[in-house]
Amino acid sequence: MAINLEKGQRINLEKSNGTKLQNICVGINWGAIEKKGFFGGVSKEAVDLDGSCAVYDENKNVLDVVSFQKLMSNDQAIRHSGDDLTGDLNGDDGIDNEVITLDFSRLSANANYVAFFINSFRGQDFKDIPFASIRIYEGTPSRVQEVFAKYDVANDAAFAGSVSMVLGVFYKRNGEWKFNALGNPTRDRRLEETVVTVQQNYL
Repeated sequence: MAINLEKGQRINLEKSNGTKLQNICVGINWGAIEKKGFFGGVSKEAVDLDGSCAVYDENKNVLDVVSFQKLMSNDQAIRHSGDDLTGDLNGDDGIDNEVITLDFSRLSANANYVAFFINSFRGQDFKDIPFASIRIYEGTPSRVQEVFAKYDVANDAAFAGSVSMVLGVFYKRNGEWKFNALGNPTRDRRLEETVVTVQQNYL
């Protein structure tokens, strides 16, 4: 697919060979915050970013939410790797801290929108979190085939002052899935608020 999306771009999920993309992953990577002490020492402050996914029907009703509180959707199409409570304490290891996988072929027939978003559980500002980034890619948690959207959260001034953001929304049109890359920060403090924000503003 080899697409690097800009915010606001929309794509269909047809690959270059004409087949449809069936499995995608959303990977989130981040580090712990360094704190300098009074006497020159440095300590690490754990960071807990939470990747989540909400599924809505064509009338924008919530069908399901997958998060650290619920690791699998009712139809088993969406799976969460589990809650990472600290981030990388010893620098970037190049491995996503949390991964959400989506298999379009297993999604419930009445699913019309699938939105991905993240929340900073402890309210730590995105601008303070080292190498925080998100990528949406074809493949599996252990094998990245093609990255088709990436957000450099730590170094993008648009995310400064925020503790939550909407990555993007997969949506179904005429039986085919497409993707809207958003990358929009929100004012929400809690996961439940972001589910509603998506419902009201991004579907």
